[in-house]
Formats: sequence, structure tokens, C-alpha cells
Amino acid sequence: MRLTIRHETRYQFDTPVKYGLQQLRKTPPSSAQQEVLSWRTEVTGGRRELGFEDHHGNSVELISFDREAKDLTLVSEGEVEVTDTHGVLGPHRGAAPLWLYEQSTPRTKPGQGIRALLRDIPEADPLDRLHHLSRLIRERVAFEVGASDVAWGAEEALAAAKGVCQDHTHIFLTCARALGFPARYVSGYLMLDDRTAQEAMHAWSEAHVEGLGWVGFDVSNGISPDTRYVRVATGLDYAEVAPVSGTRIGGTGESLSVAIDVVQQ
Repeated sequence: MRLTIRHETRYQFDTPVKYGLQQLRKTPPSSAQQEVLSWRTEVTGGRRELGFEDHHGNSVELISFDREAKDLTLVSEGEVEVTDTHGVLGPHRGAAPLWLYEQSTPRTKPGQGIRALLRDIPEADPLDRLHHLSRLIRERVAFEVGASDVAWGAEEALAAAKGVCQDHTHIFLTCARALGFPARYVSGYLMLDDRTAQEAMHAWSEAHVEGLGWVGFDVSNGISPDTRYVRVATGLDYAEVAPVSGTRIGGTGESLSVAIDVVQQ
């Protein structure tokens, strides 16, 4: 399936930005699952300083604000051909060692709630255990936009019993690592069935299974990624895959708008 994607992020400020740098992780990589046919990022109100690959293999662009800018617009767009691999990405590759993805982070540190959830995971072969985990999280944590906070970790979302794809992913990662699986956060784009316009990227998990390699699990939709999914960035949790992050001096009264369109060609 060929998908056309457009992702616009716009910052507006009441007062000028004296100095600012932003890191963008909005460029998808080519892999066994997807081929990037074209991709570009246009910047208005700033400029691209450099690009590099982080330790997870993510493409990162460093953007600086124009002096005294009050408006910064970042538009990333392109075409990606996606192949259905039934969620299996294959062997681990890249500079980061596999054991790195067994490490917990502040957002994925298991507590009492996670430990209780793990007691409900039956003994089974590795792939079945992970699918059972995905189903269990989906049953226990309802998908509800606006019900959670971006700073929440797995324990907060599990206790609230509601959240969004980011929360489902953090809970899955925390549990999978506690069960002994290397696991990583994936950010990307998802073509929706009922509309093309979206306000946020999607998130899902990948766990490393002996003999298969990395396997994807989308808890929020109860499936493994198919041809509607485009992988963009991976990391230990959301903090390492955020599409835009950075720092600035000045620029009070921030207003942020995001517009994403994913269309099948």
C-alpha cells in the first residue's frame, strides 16, 4: 500500500523568540516493512542547521528559530510504500545493543499496579504471552482522548484505567520488560478508516521475540501493525521519540497546532 503523508506543526508566540533550537523526529526510515519513496521537511520562521542519526537509528533534524521569530512552521511530507509483514520487523539492527531495551525509565518503572497486572499473564510461548498482554491492557485501560497527561507513566495510566495510545504503549513496555522481553516505543503514522485528518501521531510497541526478532503490538487497536502503519522513530519511551522537542529563550504565550493527513494513493 502506498501512503501519502503530510505533517504540519506550527508554533505561534505573543512575544519574539530570542533563541531556540528544536529537534525533529518526523522522518520515517526505510526497512523490511516500508520503503520511503520521497520525504522532505520545509521550515518557515527558522532554518535547518544539521541532520544526524541518534543511537536508536532515528533520523533527527536540528532546527533553529529565526531571530525575533513569532511563528515557526514545520511541514514534513512524502510518500511511503508499506508491505504487510504481519507485524514482524525482523532481527535487531543498529548501534544500540539489544539489552538496552530491557531497561526501565521513569515512565516505564513497574510498581504495585503493574506487578498485579503481570500476575494475570499466563505461562505460554513467548508470542502468545505478548498477545495476551496486549489484550489484557486493552481490556483494563479504556481508550479515551484527553483522559491522560503527556507526562504520565505506566502506573498512572493503569491506575486511571483510561488513556491514549501513548499510555497503552508505556504499560505494554513496562510489562514486557518485566517479563524479560526487550521492548521499545514506536511513534509513527496510521491511516484511519473514517478520516484522513488527524491531530497527533500514533504510538505502538515492539517486543523482541527469539526466532522472530522485533514484533509490533498496537494495544489501542488490538492488532499488530499492517500496511496502514508507517514507523517513524523508536526509543525506550515517548521522551526519546517525540516528533518535536527543544528549548528556547523568550517566546511567551505559546500556541501549538498540529495537522496530519494520511491518505492512500
